Amino acid sequence: MDHFPIFIATKTARIIVAGGGDAALAKLRILMKSSAKITVFASDPAPEIEQWHHQNRLTLVTRAMDYGDALCAKLFYAASEDEVEDARTAHLAMTCGALVNIVDNLHDSQFITPAIVDRDPVTIAIGTEGAAPVLARAIKADLEERLPQSLGTLARIGKTFRDAANALPFGRPRRDFWRDYYFNTGPKAIGEGEAHILPALEALLDTHLTKPARAGHVAFVGGGPGDPELLTLKARRALDEADVVIYDRLITPEILELARREAVMVDVGKEGFGPSTPQEHINALLVEHAKTGAQVVRLKSGDATVFGRLDEEIDAVDAEGIGWHIVPGITSASAAVAAIGQSLTRRGRNASVRFLTGHDTRGFADHDWSALARTGEVAAIYMGKKSARFIQGRLLMHGADRHTPVTLVENASRPDQRVIETTLDVLPSALEAANLSGPALTFLGLAPRAALAALPTLKLEEFA
Repeated sequence: MDHFPIFIATKTARIIVAGGGDAALAKLRILMKSSAKITVFASDPAPEIEQWHHQNRLTLVTRAMDYGDALCAKLFYAASEDEVEDARTAHLAMTCGALVNIVDNLHDSQFITPAIVDRDPVTIAIGTEGAAPVLARAIKADLEERLPQSLGTLARIGKTFRDAANALPFGRPRRDFWRDYYFNTGPKAIGEGEAHILPALEALLDTHLTKPARAGHVAFVGGGPGDPELLTLKARRALDEADVVIYDRLITPEILELARREAVMVDVGKEGFGPSTPQEHINALLVEHAKTGAQVVRLKSGDATVFGRLDEEIDAVDAEGIGWHIVPGITSASAAVAAIGQSLTRRGRNASVRFLTGHDTRGFADHDWSALARTGEVAAIYMGKKSARFIQGRLLMHGADRHTPVTLVENASRPDQRVIETTLDVLPSALEAANLSGPALTFLGLAPRAALAALPTLKLEEFA
């Protein structure tokens, strides 16, 4: 992020625009929405600028900008549409301490003006760091359609009520009150007329002051394979409402970004055959935070019900009488099999599929390997990188075809996804040659669909 977004106080602030043509007009139309004191320097100003001057909406000085004209200015726009003149006035403004924007010159500007959706006092700023202004305008147009004009009225009246709402305890009780106002009580009241909003707010506050505090609760949420677009709507809503997020190592930063900024984020990552947070400690954290009344999200990669030690955590919160629910997610096998264009089951080939975990070698030993070694069987093996040689040995021992296709999908659904195509007889060597560093899912009995041959697929059948 090269430009950090902030909202600058403009009440009584001085803002200067040097220029009187189309570029200046475009900036002035948005600047005049603020409460700033605007001064325009232009030898030949457009008629609109002269009109705004006569309406006392800005001050027009009909000459070129000179030394000292930018004293005490907070922001300055060089908008003369002349490269030499803009450079000159920008230098004058900088020497006076103003932040400078040169229209259509991102490189020499100290700040940029975003596209703005105005529902005063609700303001949404959209920036692309100058890379895609057309995209910013498209997003603005989309938001303009989605946000009702009444939103500004609700926010303006709500702002006058903030001191009264502070009678509620800080944190979730206040958030619940304002959520109820903006998404339920407020819109209903404004439908009856603006005069009904304040009485509705007062009644709503009385209700929230007397209602019992919400009990702590744990949501066991499947975070999916990594692509934030594969999160369910219910998972996104849980993250938005969470006071505490306790997350696994494989949860991507893009998904963590969806949590509220105020939420407490707790990393309890475990790494196969490496450093890990003891399960007992995770259980204790869930109980500890939920007992304070917090809404806790236990965020697990993939689907929380698949190799996620979910039952142990449910038992821990159940033992303390804490409420919980499960939000399913897309498991890694579903994302990975989509990446190779196959289905987990197919009529005439296999009517069932096995989900195995290579992390539990002792459990592996007890598996029905003779059944899995049969032609046409399919298995999705989680965390199987370290167990590749064991898997190969067991299957060959039970008569599996040495040329059985094996496909590994690393970082399924993520931008750095890789597909490695090999066969059972060279599986350990192929894995070593691929040098996998991310989470990988192994498909036994599946090869990438031929139609996907043009996609990035690493074939490793030469390692005997």
